[in-house]
Amino acid sequence: MIITPDTSEDTLQAAQTQLFVSPKDRLNFYRQEIHSETGNLSSRTNAYLSSQSFLVIAYASSMAVSNADWGELFTLVVPAILALFGVLSALSAWPGIRAACDVIDHWCCKQHDLLNAHIGIGKAYDETPLFSNWESNASHQRKALLFSQRTPWLFSALWIFLGGFSLWIQL
Repeated sequence: MIITPDTSEDTLQAAQTQLFVSPKDRLNFYRQEIHSETGNLSSRTNAYLSSQSFLVIAYASSMAVSNADWGELFTLVVPAILALFGVLSALSAWPGIRAACDVIDHWCCKQHDLLNAHIGIGKAYDETPLFSNWESNASHQRKALLFSQRTPWLFSALWIFLGGFSLWIQL
């Protein structure tokens, strides 16, 4: 079904009821989406950290060059270029990481709303619901995502420092 601004609310409601037979189906769908996006975020963060570790090794190796013929020029240019590349890779990794975090927040919010809206699966059903308030708390979810969100910014700061240091020590 293609949704346009002219699509009526009744048509949307009918389409939604056909997609999810029960609140449990909807909850399962939300949980699958959260799981999938968490996997995507983990993959992006791991790839980013792996690339940064190789850049740090290359930076340290280039700073340790002691060749008398071209060592000074090499240790002036290459570490600064690697630091610039580190900052640029952090800036390019940030949108993907941020987008995955936003999608996870979206599905967690929908899950939280579902748990609060349906008596059969939420707190109103019994004193020990499927998910407690602690587990579905938005602030806890955001805290869990902080490592992935902060990593590009921390590496950017590190690369700015290392680039400045390599230029300062050579000049």
